[in-house]
Amino acid sequence: MNLRALTRGDAAVAGAAVLLLISSFLPFRKLDCSGKYCPADASSNAWASGLFPLLPSVVLTGLIGAALILLFRLQKENWGTKQVAGLRLDQWGTALSVLSFWGCLWTLLGCPTALTNGVGAYLSLLSTLALAGAVIAGPLVPALQGPLLSDAPSPAATTPQPFPPYGGQPGQPGAYGYPGGQQQPFPGQQQPQADQTVPAAQQFGGQPAGGYGYPAPAQASAPAPQPAAQQPTAVQPAIQDQVPPQAAAAPFAPFWFAVPAVRQLANKDNPAAPPVGDLVPGTWYLAVDQRGAALVAQLPDGTHGVLNDTAGIQRG
Repeated sequence: MNLRALTRGDAAVAGAAVLLLISSFLPFRKLDCSGKYCPADASSNAWASGLFPLLPSVVLTGLIGAALILLFRLQKENWGTKQVAGLRLDQWGTALSVLSFWGCLWTLLGCPTALTNGVGAYLSLLSTLALAGAVIAGPLVPALQGPLLSDAPSPAATTPQPFPPYGGQPGQPGAYGYPGGQQQPFPGQQQPQADQTVPAAQQFGGQPAGGYGYPAPAQASAPAPQPAAQQPTAVQPAIQDQVPPQAAAAPFAPFWFAVPAVRQLANKDNPAAPPVGDLVPGTWYLAVDQRGAALVAQLPDGTHGVLNDTAGIQRG
């Protein structure tokens, strides 16, 4: 579970669910009775059988909806694109949360004449309203989209250390994507022998021996040899303007990067389709291609998507 994927909106959903659970144990209905024949305890909570179906239609519906939303956030790498009966887990959670508030509202308005609403009823209405508002406003309000947990830089740290991507541990050069480690050759690439030294220019992307996608200072390139001056002929004049050939654009080299905040990854083939996933802080992702100012990023499960907002990203 990736706890860094949780946002402030998810924290509001969890708080509203806890408040709803507490309200279910408080008096929901009270008997409007006075006199010596009235029972000593004239109240009942949402778990009482006499108030059925209050428990499954309001309390359990809201708790299940909040649980599905939090489960989708924590397991987004596995459940990001999977659907259950045509909807994702977060969409089911949103529908159940709104349905819980709708049922609680009509339960309060439909109180019988001989009964009165207790403190549990009003607290349930408040918690279901907060739950429905959090799940609806979470994707729309920027303040609720901020990460709940952020990495605080250590005061003793003097130089930034490379973070292991996708669960790799520091100090393991063989881990996938570790910048300082020796990478395995790609399929079809000739592996050097033990007594051979691979020049830096022959590595992937023309980078020095620092690892796949690891940035390095630019190397001084040797000037291209100038073509020999051509002797004048009867057809070609002796003096003509020499136009220098344009340098070819440097090929794109994949690199690792991290995002400062949660950002959506658009569909690579259909921009109008729903996002294929989210990039969260604290995780390194691989940029495999570039489309203008946007990057084509790869998720840990192998899914590719387009990151349109590349402002403030940190290269690995």
